[in-house]
Amino acid sequence: MDLLVIAIILAGLYMAWNIGANDLANAMGTSVGTGALTIKQVIVIAAVFEFLGAVFFGKRVTSTIAKGIVPIDMISRVHPDIVVLGMLAAILAASFWITLATFYNLPVSTSHSIVGSVLGFGLIAAYKGIISFSDIHWSALLKIVASWFISPVFGAIFAFLIFSIIRNLYLHRASDMPGVEKKFIFLQLITACYIAFAHGSNDVANAVGPLSAALNVMKITGTVTGTGTEVPIWVLVMGGLGMVIGMATWGYKVVETIGSKITELTPTRGFSAQFATASVVLLHSYSSLPISTTHTLVGSVIGVGLAGGLAAVDLGVIWRIISSWIATVPIAALTSAIIFVGLEVILL
Repeated sequence: MDLLVIAIILAGLYMAWNIGANDLANAMGTSVGTGALTIKQVIVIAAVFEFLGAVFFGKRVTSTIAKGIVPIDMISRVHPDIVVLGMLAAILAASFWITLATFYNLPVSTSHSIVGSVLGFGLIAAYKGIISFSDIHWSALLKIVASWFISPVFGAIFAFLIFSIIRNLYLHRASDMPGVEKKFIFLQLITACYIAFAHGSNDVANAVGPLSAALNVMKITGTVTGTGTEVPIWVLVMGGLGMVIGMATWGYKVVETIGSKITELTPTRGFSAQFATASVVLLHSYSSLPISTTHTLVGSVIGVGLAGGLAAVDLGVIWRIISSWIATVPIAALTSAIIFVGLEVILL
């Protein structure tokens, strides 16, 4: 049991590191792409505001990931060991896929990855008769999946409108194009803080949701209240710390894709994309939905790019990104199922 606790905590840290390297990196990539901030400055901002978002606003979505997809309480009453192995399999499966995507500079959704992985475990549990297929929370899953499609559209529309207003009110009327852009560098510093906080509030759940569920089952953590099981602060702290380390050590690969390869970014465009993304993500965090920051940000960057015409957007890069999005859920689910079956054979 002690080795299993250590293994799942290390797996949670590995997942948090992956989220920092991929998801946090794409969230902050626009600031680097516009030249508003350096990589070192982005890391400092992320270290502060990502951590604050994770610790003070991360409980809602963590509870959804931990218990909102598969009936963990139902399984744990009879098979607590199955829950632990299932959550470990989910974390590892999602982490492996994100590591591969980051290696190829692709900003994939860590939310898709972990939801697909948890679902993969749930489907195997249903196949084995531990639960029935109807016990899986399909309605909650449908809401989560719907948010993945809605969020990039909202991000694109919101960013398009913000940038169009800025362009019409300031850029077209200003006798100096560069002078206005310089003023927006400071505003982009503020939106960088905003998006880091919003990202931490939502995406920390992708690392610590399954970890929290497993530790609760093993009676390591968890205080039962009238609204469910509280997520311990130290678990959220660990997730926030892991994400910051991931950004600092390997985030430059995805920063390059988001910051320069989709469309040309200026401080006004970067501000528009970041403000739109952070607003949409924070709204979903309040609603307890694990939204894809990646989808939202890419949608927002495309939105500001389209404000300059279709030719301003690199459709080839966008297609590569969307292809990786489509592959994420089935690959994560299948990998999770395979790892779970393997762990069950070895350990049970």
